[in-house]
Amino acid sequence: MINVAGGLVLLAAAVGCLLAAWRGLRGPARRPLAVAGRVAAVTLVVTPLLAYGVWRLSKSRSFQFFGSLVQRVETAEPLVALTFDDGPTPGHTEEVLALLRAQGVRATFFLIGKEVEANPTQARLIVADGHQVGNHTYSHATMVAQSLPFTRQEVERTDELIRAAGYQGQILLCMPGCKRLFLLPLYLQQTNRTTVIWDVEPESYPEVDASTERIAAHVLERARPGSIILLHVMYSSRARTMAALPAIIEGLRAKGYRFVTVSELLAAGR
Repeated sequence: MINVAGGLVLLAAAVGCLLAAWRGLRGPARRPLAVAGRVAAVTLVVTPLLAYGVWRLSKSRSFQFFGSLVQRVETAEPLVALTFDDGPTPGHTEEVLALLRAQGVRATFFLIGKEVEANPTQARLIVADGHQVGNHTYSHATMVAQSLPFTRQEVERTDELIRAAGYQGQILLCMPGCKRLFLLPLYLQQTNRTTVIWDVEPESYPEVDASTERIAAHVLERARPGSIILLHVMYSSRARTMAALPAIIEGLRAKGYRFVTVSELLAAGR
């Protein structure tokens, strides 16, 4: 909520400066140099305020301008959802699926469209194991200043590839880096799609991400009923997270948690 409040305050301040400048420039004609100086001064103040306010809002995990946003589900049941962003990739997909299968865990995979296109076998393996599949856009581009046609293609092309892999369930969307502003949320609202964020992500903190033990400890300390846990395991650079996964699963189970897909978690909160 700090990011949201800060962003809105900065936007309000920028709008206030613009209104004050407009009032000052109205009325009787003023000397050109005085007017130009005032415009330049206001521009120097307003531009950074607008840019910083928009930046804060674009990455907020608890606010967006349009549509449904889920960071965590309010529920008294001891349920959590494991989610994996990116991929699928050969080798890494099989490794995480084997672990989940051995542990009896169903998870939610937010897949990149171009990776599904390049690795359809791995995408079909995820579906065959009964996991939920979500949309992580086609190219993993930052979805802040993109056009509506680009936004539509990023989402719908990925949906088509997910369906081609055999998945028939609800397709939720998680945008890359949690970044969006107006057009993507508006498009998702118009197409009745839910935006999924997360409330637990150990890799966001460099000091945590540097250690397998810290990754596991971070998740076990911060997870609570209804948590959406985000992990990345599809690339060699994420070997520490993959190594932490058994301890995360076993530790949460020892605390009484059960693992469900994001759609199942949403249903439990209704």
